[in-house]
Amino acid sequence: MAKKFIILDTETTGLEVHQGHRIIEIGAVLLNDRKKSEEHFHTYLNPSRLIDEEASKVHGIMNEDLSDKPYFEEVAEEFLEFIDGSTLVIHNAAFDVGFLNNELKLASSKYPMLEDICEIEDSLALAKDKFPGQRNSLDALAIVLISLDMTEHFTELYWMQIS
Repeated sequence: MAKKFIILDTETTGLEVHQGHRIIEIGAVLLNDRKKSEEHFHTYLNPSRLIDEEASKVHGIMNEDLSDKPYFEEVAEEFLEFIDGSTLVIHNAAFDVGFLNNELKLASSKYPMLEDICEIEDSLALAKDKFPGQRNSLDALAIVLISLDMTEHFTELYWMQIS
């Protein structure tokens, strides 16, 4: 059976989960044969707190954009079903996984940690290995891998690493 690869990214209210920052957006796309499929999970979330001004400058999401959005606990089951058994490819995985595990813990003590139901691949670590000494932000990688569409940047890095 072929591995199930999902490219995943989040946006948050700030940088520190331990300061009570929360996830405000989750985007995940399933890959079929290394190509973006139509299957995806996407949601904006009401974080029950204000977004730091600096965070809004980065992602462009404003507090008023989220007032009518669901809370994480309302979408947790659907999210877990979508990612279960997959390999998650995440840029700077420790950041996103830390926030996602925190949201899961806050939603229910019965929910698993991501590492218990998924393999995690960090595309930032792969990029640093493949392009040592280079800038490895997603924007910088997009320039390096310009012939690919945005979703395929992650997978190209992954496949270069394991090839």
